[in-house]
Amino acid sequence: MGRTPFRAVTAITLAALFAGTATTAAYASPEEVPPLVPAESPTGTYIVVLAEDPVASYDGGEAGLAPTKPDEGEELDTRSNAAKKYAAFLEKRQEEVASEVGADPKATYQVALNGFSAKLSPEQVGQLTASKDVVGVYPEQIFHPDAVSSTEFLGLEGPGGVWEAVGGTDAAGQGVVVGVVDTGIAPENPSFAGDPLGTIPSADTPYLAGNNVVFEKADGGTFSSARVTGQQWSNDAYSTKLVGGKYFSTGAAAAGFDFTYDYLSPRDGDGHGSHTASTAAGNNGVPASIAGVDFGAISGVAPAAKVAMYKACFVGPDPLVTTDDICAGSDLLNAIDAAVDDGVDVINFSIGGGTAVSSWEPIDQMFFNAGLAGVFVAVSAGNAGPAPTTADHASPWYTTVAASTIPTYEGTVELGDGQQFAGVSVTVPFDGTVTGSAIYSGDAAATGVPVENARLCFLDSLDPAKVAGKIVVCDRGTNARVEKSQEVADKGGVGMVLVNVTPGSLDNDFHSVPTVHIDAQYRNAVLSYVTGTTDAVVTLHPSNLTDVVTPTPQIAGFSSRGPMIAEDGDIIKPDIAAPGVAILAAAHNAEGADPTFEFKSGTSMASPHIAGLAALYLGVHPNATPGEIKSAMMTTAYDTVDAGGADVTDPFAQGAGHVDPTRFFDPGLLYLNGPLDWAAYVEGIGGYDWAGVEPIDPSDLNIASIGIGTLAGPQTVTRTLTSTRAGTYTAEVDFPGFDVTVEPSTLTFGAAGESQDASITIARSDAPVDEWSTGFLTWVGADGTTVRSPMAAKPASVDAPDAASGTGITGSTDITVESWLEGEVQLGVAGLAPVRLLKDPDNDVPGHSGDENSAPVDDPTQARQILWIETIEPGTRLAQWTLDSSDDAGSDLDLYVYRVVSPTDLRYYERFLSASASADEQVTLDNPTAGTYAIVADLYATPNPMTWDLTSAIVGPNGEGSFTATPNPLPLSFGQEATFTVSWTGLQPDTTYLGVIGYGASPVRTLVTVESGAAAPVAKSAPTITGAAKVGSTLKAKPGTWEPKGVTFEYQWLRNGEPIDGATGTQYKVTSTDVGTALSVRVTATEAGNPNAGTAVSKEVFVKDKSRTTVSMNRYLGTTSHSYAVTVGVTAGGASAEGTVNVWVDTKKYTGTLADGSVTFNLPKQKKGVHVVIAEYVGTDTVEASASVSGFIVLK
Repeated sequence: MGRTPFRAVTAITLAALFAGTATTAAYASPEEVPPLVPAESPTGTYIVVLAEDPVASYDGGEAGLAPTKPDEGEELDTRSNAAKKYAAFLEKRQEEVASEVGADPKATYQVALNGFSAKLSPEQVGQLTASKDVVGVYPEQIFHPDAVSSTEFLGLEGPGGVWEAVGGTDAAGQGVVVGVVDTGIAPENPSFAGDPLGTIPSADTPYLAGNNVVFEKADGGTFSSARVTGQQWSNDAYSTKLVGGKYFSTGAAAAGFDFTYDYLSPRDGDGHGSHTASTAAGNNGVPASIAGVDFGAISGVAPAAKVAMYKACFVGPDPLVTTDDICAGSDLLNAIDAAVDDGVDVINFSIGGGTAVSSWEPIDQMFFNAGLAGVFVAVSAGNAGPAPTTADHASPWYTTVAASTIPTYEGTVELGDGQQFAGVSVTVPFDGTVTGSAIYSGDAAATGVPVENARLCFLDSLDPAKVAGKIVVCDRGTNARVEKSQEVADKGGVGMVLVNVTPGSLDNDFHSVPTVHIDAQYRNAVLSYVTGTTDAVVTLHPSNLTDVVTPTPQIAGFSSRGPMIAEDGDIIKPDIAAPGVAILAAAHNAEGADPTFEFKSGTSMASPHIAGLAALYLGVHPNATPGEIKSAMMTTAYDTVDAGGADVTDPFAQGAGHVDPTRFFDPGLLYLNGPLDWAAYVEGIGGYDWAGVEPIDPSDLNIASIGIGTLAGPQTVTRTLTSTRAGTYTAEVDFPGFDVTVEPSTLTFGAAGESQDASITIARSDAPVDEWSTGFLTWVGADGTTVRSPMAAKPASVDAPDAASGTGITGSTDITVESWLEGEVQLGVAGLAPVRLLKDPDNDVPGHSGDENSAPVDDPTQARQILWIETIEPGTRLAQWTLDSSDDAGSDLDLYVYRVVSPTDLRYYERFLSASASADEQVTLDNPTAGTYAIVADLYATPNPMTWDLTSAIVGPNGEGSFTATPNPLPLSFGQEATFTVSWTGLQPDTTYLGVIGYGASPVRTLVTVESGAAAPVAKSAPTITGAAKVGSTLKAKPGTWEPKGVTFEYQWLRNGEPIDGATGTQYKVTSTDVGTALSVRVTATEAGNPNAGTAVSKEVFVKDKSRTTVSMNRYLGTTSHSYAVTVGVTAGGASAEGTVNVWVDTKKYTGTLADGSVTFNLPKQKKGVHVVIAEYVGTDTVEASASVSGFIVLK
């Protein structure tokens, strides 16, 4: 066993246990670190789980205490000396741990869980949470019950039925004990009738040994349970049928529950427990009647099995609701622990706590060890359907059951115009009809009552003057169905039509007035007639008069659905469907009162059918493991149907399908799994760290279903199949939208018990991305045997790398993905966020968070912890905390992250842990809830000199460095690679940054880490250029001066700011191409080990165009009477020049400006003689100067 319970990040949320940032504070010494306790416990009671293994999984290690864990396929022997000694050791340890904080345990658990429950103060919770001996402190969880015969529908009865095949009802479940954790049991009910217990030991009949009821079971084990007494419960309640009855109420009492309406004993005050127990293992041939109406004989699924009740649920004052009932988590744990300790073979748990968000809660852990002890566990899926992701109970080691319909007592609503609509009814007299005027409840609202309340027939919502003597049409919803008929009866109505507003189950409740319950497809017709017809009349018939046959089995509308939130949906839930609508079974009664029976609906009623079938299976195969039984049920199941009779193949509604007892005793092949497989799964999800167990991907758990919550590219899962007989099987796959390859595709087994492996590779072809798709893998035997497994996968749009990295203050990196989409995907870009070092405020270690001297303690048993407070803003994409030790071999550090109420109120809503036996830990939260977070570093062991670093990165939508992805959206071609570039600029030096790239709606994401590196070298003086900027001249570059010294230079000559090809030396020869351009040089300075280069550019030097100046005269020879004009023309680069021209005529200067490349000077009267003309073009910033000479002669 590992020292700590969590291998990777595990979240524990109060929601599950009940129905850019700144560091603001740090606490270093243990005296300063305040206790972190859950924000709320509904009872003030907590479950404290200790580090040592419970009896069921202890494999040795404690001095003088032999292992108690059973071998594979063996049953736990809780009465062995080794088990008793180890249990006593655990109990002592629990007392020691509790006494250290002054706690008083109300209940202790040793068999399936090592822990205790106690009323704790916040300070005590904090102390226990920090204790090295404690692996978890969990707030008390409050649960609630999930509230033709089904045995006939399942094929158990009659000639050729399953009971006959196993030797008759007297052998159906013989030698098996079914434990029921529920609301108690009515011992007088004939479903539980047995003979008085004797005291003579017997091999096949329960007997008394002192105060214990003892039963030698079919598997060779012994059931032994102490009798208890209590309110309306004596030792006489026990019999050869009802071999166990205990109750557990300390948790409920600690919650302040009022037991006035129930019994502090195993007696049932609600009816739920008696109903589930009799459904699973009630006696055969029990006459059942309700209110004088005879419904014939009923039977449990395994009538020969024994029943043991473990009452942990108590009823409140309102029998119509479960919200005032209580099933305290600590009491449930106590009940399960007792059931395993007593030696039951099967546990039924028809109790729910809402949508499962984890598969490793305390009850899951308890059932894990129950399974390890060889106990098959059936649990209800919940009654929150038909919405998706509502199912409870996510773990793979128990069987989660959906509820289905069966043929039931039907009735007909006949309208006055002759229309007839079939529904269900047990309250219309079987030998007659009910006819009366009809009214819609929405038209019969009492004065001052909202119409919405009247439509639903709330109590005190209807007007007696409008309802008296009439049949009332009431809408289903919100309040209890029987409450609606009670309101109709109270106001004088004579009958009720209960109509579904949306498609849903039809329930045979025992109403206060004759009632027919019809489905939503008939609602419009009924309301149109009743509200639109004067003197509307309705007749209720006790049977189906229509030719409409109600298809069965249908998944009930209330039955909770998958996919599971827990573990990304890699485990398909529910596992299987069983009858759960209008199930007739035993109910409760007071001592001395007549037994009662009741119709009930819910997944609570479906689960005991599976528990009973497990008992049947164990009656035939006494040493079968829980994994074998579950596999046999799932692979032989068949499809349910919809309201139109078409097959339903949705595994998130029906699991593997509807259970088929006629096939499951010999399924052909089995997907066997047991404790080692479950342990590898738990390690894979980060639930626990066992020594010698390697984690597996949850999809690789060897169960009879295949689920892949994120299919990012082709994925291969493995399965091992074990034969129940010789045969050859060929794989057939029906998985639309996927290419599936099974290797080998044919398996041949020479005898029962042989095992072979198969790999199943699943690749998307055209299935929708980011949506679930479902199908089946079926192994078809040569003899026609089919072994079917549901498949479900949610393809991602791309297969992307988990991480990418880059360097530099400014930089980029390419990310290549493989596409499973034809089209484009929007890239979600978040960050970049700096990765900050969190420092120990009391032990400054330069460059590190701390060292081996951090958080010193005087008491070595005291935890060495340091705490920081951070705030996460709304819209944060990812938060990551990483704890790293320099001493990987010797040190052991743990990391805890809590979402707390506020910086000054450290009660927590959620807890996230990374606490393996290694030195390095990390907690990463995708899309974390905004709020205040406490981060705790626990220095569990630092035996050697070392340093440690705790870093924090909070990645929001807007970060530093102008982080972008290009192109975005990213074009994709199916099956091809696509590459995009992420880039950044202007980061701070010497900083690590974290960014996130998302891909559309897919959960796939890539974390981008950027190391910015040291600051780039800096030019203290700019580069310079020497030499003439003329064609043919050579220019020389000097780099300037730089910090730091010793850098390496590279040169790039620039023309008009653009690089000149090949000009990368310190010198450059000016060419004609450079004429008319600006030349400069860019110097790049690099430093060894620094990814960032410094650059500087010299001032520009301009290479001017040459100019050509010409001079012309209007006449070169003339007399003094003639006029003279000088015209100067200037060209540059083949074009007319601009600028200034100076002209000297002899010594007289004239200045003019070029226009279109020329300028004319009109000279004054000239004297006789020879005159010299000099023209000078002065040039511009871009054109060189030039000159020309001419002259003229003036005669007399």
